[in-house]
Parts: sequence; structure tokens; C-alpha cells
Amino acid sequence: MPKLVLLGEEVIECLNCGEKEFRVTIYIYEVPFFRNILIETGVCSKCGFRRTDVSVADVGKPKRIILKVKSDKELNALVLKSSTALLRIPELGIEVAPGPAAPGYITTVEGILHRVLEHVPAECFEENSKCHGKVREIMNAAEGKKQFTLIIEDYYGRSGIKGKDVEVVEEELR
Repeated sequence: MPKLVLLGEEVIECLNCGEKEFRVTIYIYEVPFFRNILIETGVCSKCGFRRTDVSVADVGKPKRIILKVKSDKELNALVLKSSTALLRIPELGIEVAPGPAAPGYITTVEGILHRVLEHVPAECFEENSKCHGKVREIMNAAEGKKQFTLIIEDYYGRSGIKGKDVEVVEEELR
């Protein structure tokens, strides 16, 4: 049975407003497939800024994780992307770079595509817009109608992809 353990809490300076009102709480969570994961949550009581991060608790070797998505079984694979990892889907022109406010998260491959769509400007969802073709392409991929490659590059080795009967390739990053 998964177990959640509080590691600690601390109030630090907020990345957004600079006030010492940002409460960070850190947990370790025992999860099947990924061993122990680290969950870090934070909220500023002054400005409301929020930040979360999720990663494998153990720092590993720099690695590139590659998943060729060909069917629903790969779309349903579980992805743990740490905040320090770069995520790319070359066929769709998608790149999610790490940064100071980048979140870490656990989702599925399909969930990643929906997260990307959440950041697309509203006008791109209108059929007569110039960027609607890209939205349609991402939606087709999320529905299993387009094959693509998901690549995660993590210099701290704290990301992973797990799924039943999916072929994940891990390479050392230099």
C-alpha cells in the first residue's frame, strides 16, 4: 500500500513577489513503478503564487528517455516528468523546457498532449485560424490517430516512463 511521509515544511522568499510568505511542503511517496517519489508543493500567502514539483526521489545519471507512441497502450503509459527535464515531441513541434517556475508532474502520455493544448492561444481552436492545423494535429495524436515520439532529457535522472507492454528506451546523456 502506498505511503505518504512528510519530510518537512519551510517558509521562504516567494519567487513571484519576493515576500517571505512562500510555504514549501515536501513529501516522499512510495509509488509502484517509480519507487519513492518526491512531491514538493508551495503557495505564497501574500500573492497566491503556487508551484509544485514531482520527481523520482533518487538522483540518477543523466538520461534520455524515448517512447515511440504507436497505439493506445503507449498513450496510457505513465510519465513522471521532473521540473528540470526537457520534454520534446519532434513530429508535433513540441518542446517543453525546464525553468525556475516549470512544474514537475505525473500524468499519462495523452495527458501531456492535453497539457500542451491548455497553453495554446484560444484563437488556434477556431477552424479558420492559421494555427488550427497544429491544434488538430495534436488532438489527432491524443486520440491515437497520429504516431509520434516522446523524448525526455533529464540531466538529474529523476524522470521516467512506465507502462504495461510499452517499449521505453533509456540512453545516457553526455
